[in-house]
Amino acid sequence: MNPPVTTSAPITPLPPTLQRVAQHLANGLTAQEIATQTVLSPVTIRQYLRDIRESLHCPPRCKPPVIVHRLFTTQQVASPTADRPAPSLTPEQRLLLRAVAEHSDPRDIAVAAKLAPADQRAALDQLLADTDARDTTHLVILAHSWKLLPTDPAARSGASQ
Repeated sequence: MNPPVTTSAPITPLPPTLQRVAQHLANGLTAQEIATQTVLSPVTIRQYLRDIRESLHCPPRCKPPVIVHRLFTTQQVASPTADRPAPSLTPEQRLLLRAVAEHSDPRDIAVAAKLAPADQRAALDQLLADTDARDTTHLVILAHSWKLLPTDPAARSGASQ
């Protein structure tokens, strides 16, 4: 059994500094890009990202797509707006999309998406191509803008890292 991403502890609003960094992350920027835009050191940004992860009760090693999904589900950042219509996704692709938003480990993603681990990368590459997403973080951002992922934390399954 995998450890849950979150605990039942309440999420408190992020302080303004972390809120600004979280919004950059939710806009699809990498830690290095956030450092460049905010004129803060990469070390400071990495610490802020650890603080955000901790505030959201996420595991220490969870990936940016999981953090971004959690930021949206807890309403810590503004929800994205769609700049294009949602593509038509198969039920299997929707399951993979949700798995990517809730899990960091490729094996956990495969299990949650009901895929063989050997097939997970190809299925994810196809999903990225079908949604025209740059990477998995961008995929989660787009999915939220298209309302393809639940925004209610209570609707989430027992997500793991």
